[in-house]
Amino acid sequence: MSTSSITISIPMPGPRVRWAAAGIAAGLLVAVIAGPALAPRPILATDPAVPGEHVISVSGTGRVVLTPDIADLRLGVTTTAKTVKEARDANAASMTAVITALKALGIADRDIQTTTLSLGPVYDYPSNGSTPRLTGYTLTNAVAVTIRDLDDAAGAVDGAMAAGATTLDSVTFRVADQASAERDAREAAMAEAKAKAQTLARAAGVAIEGVASITETVAPIPYPVYYGAMAGTALRDVQTPILAGTNEVAVTVSVVYLIG
Repeated sequence: MSTSSITISIPMPGPRVRWAAAGIAAGLLVAVIAGPALAPRPILATDPAVPGEHVISVSGTGRVVLTPDIADLRLGVTTTAKTVKEARDANAASMTAVITALKALGIADRDIQTTTLSLGPVYDYPSNGSTPRLTGYTLTNAVAVTIRDLDDAAGAVDGAMAAGATTLDSVTFRVADQASAERDAREAAMAEAKAKAQTLARAAGVAIEGVASITETVAPIPYPVYYGAMAGTALRDVQTPILAGTNEVAVTVSVVYLIG
């Protein structure tokens, strides 16, 4: 009986197939090694091992009432004339007389400062809608005056108006040394804020351990008196009453206290 044999040929994979198989094997190996690191985990906004700061936020306001010792005047001369030269000449004459009257009260040169000097055309606008017609020019010269003796305030106003001032814009009162008032107000504001924080801490059963931050706002409150354009003649009969009254300096602090 003859012997028969069966031959089975198994084709070997080509180079491309071998490289693909190697890549799959490597990927499986990486997945096994990195599996725990790639597993889903919760995302934490903060680390629970580090306790957050506990704070109390409060505010306090300190106020100091002052008697002003300085007055600031803003006044000026406005003139209108057909030509620039006429407006300038008339304005210069009146403002020179105003400054002379102010200096006669003992007001120093350093306390008189020009704040406005402007010149503009004046037009006539016909009601029939025709082209506006130039009729002249208006010149304004204004000064700021610092009066260091309040007894001279009324005399400065009346003297300036009598000399030719046509506008008195405002009178403002203040104190020369505001720093000391702010210091006192600041201390009062901090004391009020601390008292509030201590009250809240006791009620909550905690203790104040320090200060995290302090924010301050200073609010001086002047009291300007606005006059606008003055008639002039009525003021020359009786001295203009000018009352300084009082000013207030307010300091507000926002304090964040650490508690534990």
